[in-house]
Amino acid sequence: MSEKQRLHPSAVFFTLLKTFKELIVSIGIGFFAFRDAGLYFVLGVGALILVMLVFSILSWYRYTYRVEDDELRIEYGILIRKKRYISKNRIQSIDLTQSVIHRLFKLTMVKIETAGSGTGTEASLKAVRLEVGESLREELKTLQSANREVEEVEETDTNNPSQTITFKRLFLAGTTSGSIGIIFIIISALFSELVQFVPDEYYENTFQTISSFSVILMIVFGICLLVIIWCLGIAGTMIKNGNFTITKIDNELFITRGLLEKKQTTIPVRRIQAVGIDESLLRQPLGYVTMYAEVAGGSVEKGEDFSTVLFPIIKKTEIDDFLDKFLPDYVSDRSDLTGLTKQALTFYLVRFSAIFILAVVATLFLVPQFAWAPIILLVLSVSLGLLQYKDAGFQNDGEQLTLRYRVLNRKTIILYHKRIQSFERKQHLFQRRASLATVKISIVSKLGAGKHYKIRDLKVESGNELASWYSYRD
Repeated sequence: MSEKQRLHPSAVFFTLLKTFKELIVSIGIGFFAFRDAGLYFVLGVGALILVMLVFSILSWYRYTYRVEDDELRIEYGILIRKKRYISKNRIQSIDLTQSVIHRLFKLTMVKIETAGSGTGTEASLKAVRLEVGESLREELKTLQSANREVEEVEETDTNNPSQTITFKRLFLAGTTSGSIGIIFIIISALFSELVQFVPDEYYENTFQTISSFSVILMIVFGICLLVIIWCLGIAGTMIKNGNFTITKIDNELFITRGLLEKKQTTIPVRRIQAVGIDESLLRQPLGYVTMYAEVAGGSVEKGEDFSTVLFPIIKKTEIDDFLDKFLPDYVSDRSDLTGLTKQALTFYLVRFSAIFILAVVATLFLVPQFAWAPIILLVLSVSLGLLQYKDAGFQNDGEQLTLRYRVLNRKTIILYHKRIQSFERKQHLFQRRASLATVKISIVSKLGAGKHYKIRDLKVESGNELASWYSYRD
């Protein structure tokens, strides 16, 4: 690929679509502001679309790329010409993403991430032929030339472990994803934005109609609404993680997922800082977990998390087999963790229940008929505090450290001493009196930002043990 190449012509459409999405809010505001001058508004929008189309075509024509001297060289810009050189040695991952339109025309978008990518990718080729994208990924892989001799020696070893999610597991992941709350918030936000355009008389008529319904009918309506939102959550999870497949080739993990938008993510094993096991309140009683990894470097795109999902849902009994297949260095004994002392239980219960105890007292004096509400919240907070106390713990196994804690979900983190960036042990007044301490361990995650793991109210001796381990003191 030493010759200059342009993107597929469909990149014009993707640039036009992106620009239109960025201006859609302004166009909507303009529609309501100039609705009395409809003809002028239509002419203005038409002129804007024409300008956007010319801009998209010129952007495509002026954008070229090539691979030369172990560098990806990109030139772009309409009036001001810009050049970007990306060395192979700086590349952390090369991901291929296919939207529905990409897949229809056998195209792909190539995203290249480096250690300094920031909040976006270092380079993004919006549309190239799929075979070109795959060829470019192979050519830019950092370790390809360095490991060529090793690959020749091991060319007879074609055992590349792979695992694909089944439809049953995918459906179970959707039903237990907990996304119903997120969807409800999104629907509520959209409704709050749209109601300002609805005339007041519609509110009055709707309220009168609902008031005429019986209580049973209103309950049935509420249940149906929750079922619809729940089904939307299932559909969203299945579309996002459909055909989820993880494959290990040499020292890289390749993850493919998505029914409509197909994403292929590359994770160099050497960039993994920690492996996590997430047990949600819904999945834990069923014995299922989500496996994820904290990967250093790279970028965070809109809508993506800091953590990279290794597998959406597997049985708890399958964790060690999964790790042994893909990340054998992270297999650990998680059955015998050092937990908290009985003195710590009081701190966990008070920390979560104090505000609700005050709320119960205030409600009993002011509106006793509604005292049941803070009482329910008090019971839930005490239950959560008890769960957090029971789940917190750690295990130090030489160079490997296993941490377990709970916020709402129970998380188990497996990491190595060499991956830890900082260690902090602190005590407040009441902890000192009870001989307890809080420890916080930090690693580097995406964007170069820190990822922090905290265990509260450990026994002081346990905190000192971890501090000595981190500092290599005897």
